Amino acid sequence: QVQLVESGGGLVQAGGSLRLTCAASGRAFSSYAMGWFRRVPGKEREFVAGISGSGGTRYADSVKGRFTISRDNAKNTVLLQMNSLKPEDTAVYSCAADETPSFFVYAGPMEYDYWGQGTQVTVSS
Repeated sequence: QVQLVESGGGLVQAGGSLRLTCAASGRAFSSYAMGWFRRVPGKEREFVAGISGSGGTRYADSVKGRFTISRDNAKNTVLLQMNSLKPEDTAVYSCAADETPSFFVYAGPMEYDYWGQGTQVTVSS
């Protein structure tokens, strides 16, 4: 079993920054692809960014150039640095782990095996 715990959400003004952290349990963490997703009430869960076990990254078009995903395998953590935040970035952000070894980062939530509870990000205009 893998447990994921997110932190770092909060309220920020448009144009500001936040850094989300996902802390993971599990000895095989370094081999997992990790993803960040977000959800707004009434809408489907949306892929934001992902990073493979080898460090390859993938971003949604809506966040390219503003968000950066990284991982620290020694600390079993994944970070999402969010800059130039917009009101439309407001959502609950969750991290997820794909335990199937792969060089590929999937954008579909069905590919992920474990999920955190999420952290609220609110961007005011």
